[in-house]
Amino acid sequence: MVLADGFVKGDVMLVEALLALAAAGGGAIVQAAGTDAWNGMRGGVARVLGRGEATREQSELERLDRTRAVLEAASEDEAERMRTAQAAVWQSRLEALLEELPEMQRQQAAAELQALIRQAGATDGRQSVHNDFSGSTFEKSAVQGSGTQHNTFN
Repeated sequence: MVLADGFVKGDVMLVEALLALAAAGGGAIVQAAGTDAWNGMRGGVARVLGRGEATREQSELERLDRTRAVLEAASEDEAERMRTAQAAVWQSRLEALLEELPEMQRQQAAAELQALIRQAGATDGRQSVHNDFSGSTFEKSAVQGSGTQHNTFN
């Protein structure tokens, strides 16, 4: 059985895996915007989408910069909607790329994209706070931080 996009029924799992990868990529791009992971994600995604063409890569960098600007400019009320919309935009771009590439290039692009997603997931946009206290006395005090916090009292 041949599906509308040219894949045979046995390739349905491959198509689903590529769609999931594109969705994860779109989410990772949005998640990385405004974090320390951004520069690595930005450059990596531009390379994947640019496929070795300098002008295409530069265009992707500009698109990524616009995405970051849109996300940073969003008010608290519209932030989630903007993140969802931008993730969908990048998911669509990644899906189109993966669909159009010949099999060998598709595999390479998918591997590069998976590596970027893993890299972004390693930092996942959260900050870690580590506090060591030695010989200190605390009474009615609070240590505050954002993200993951590790406190060690010696």
